[in-house]
Amino acid sequence: MEFITDYNLTGLLLGLCSFLIIGLFHPLVVKGEYYLGVRCWWGFLVLGIAAGVCSVLADGFFVQTLLGVLAFSSFWSILEVFEQRERVRKGWFPANPRRQTEENRSRTEGGRGKAGDN
Repeated sequence: MEFITDYNLTGLLLGLCSFLIIGLFHPLVVKGEYYLGVRCWWGFLVLGIAAGVCSVLADGFFVQTLLGVLAFSSFWSILEVFEQRERVRKGWFPANPRRQTEENRSRTEGGRGKAGDN
């Protein structure tokens, strides 16, 4: 870390790490929604809370900052999971044919809606 501080590279390194963390969450959201549906939002919530708590408890500016970025990237991913569901519904991303959704269930039941919708 001495090299980084001597040459004032902390900001660039934090930017690079933030970019990588945020970039990691896009495929996590896509795969999470594909395999688990919107239920995976709980995992992002738990990860976000854990990273936030660790950020408060950690020593050192660099580690605290990266944990904070991880926490809020996790929180933002909760919103993205629900938006990913809409992107799948619009056909922009493939739906998992093995996972039953409300829309798939109504199609397999001959177009019938929920009980009481008649």
